[in-house]
Amino acid sequence: MEIIWLALMAVLLIIEIMTLGLTTIWFAAGALFAFLTALLGLNQGIQIGVFVVVSVVLLFFTRPWAVKYLNTRTVKTNTEALVGKSARVIADINNLKSEGQVVINGLEWTARSSDDTIIFRTGDVVTVVGIEGVKLIVEGQKKGD
Repeated sequence: MEIIWLALMAVLLIIEIMTLGLTTIWFAAGALFAFLTALLGLNQGIQIGVFVVVSVVLLFFTRPWAVKYLNTRTVKTNTEALVGKSARVIADINNLKSEGQVVINGLEWTARSSDDTIIFRTGDVVTVVGIEGVKLIVEGQKKGD
């Protein structure tokens, strides 16, 4: 039975290395613990129980932490990278008239204010706080920005 647990652990580790999805690594750890129980001579029911319990515990309690702290190299792409950046108003932003444009990174975007009562004038500098469809949602910059 020891060989089966080692083979399962090897297969799961190979899958993890190929995908880097932080999913099968927890089951590989479960297989390692099951292998250790097999070495101790415990019966197959206990080995399978150890495999399931260790895998599930690691999956539910350590995966969220690992995803948060180990996958930090995710690079925002396309429009989501615009949130938090400054833009210059090139056409007055007036939500009630459904008009407004900004330029950011050399590209023109339709823009709307996050507050319908605020109008931004041409030349104002605003901060992108969100994206709805193809429109940037902007707010005025706070003092010191």
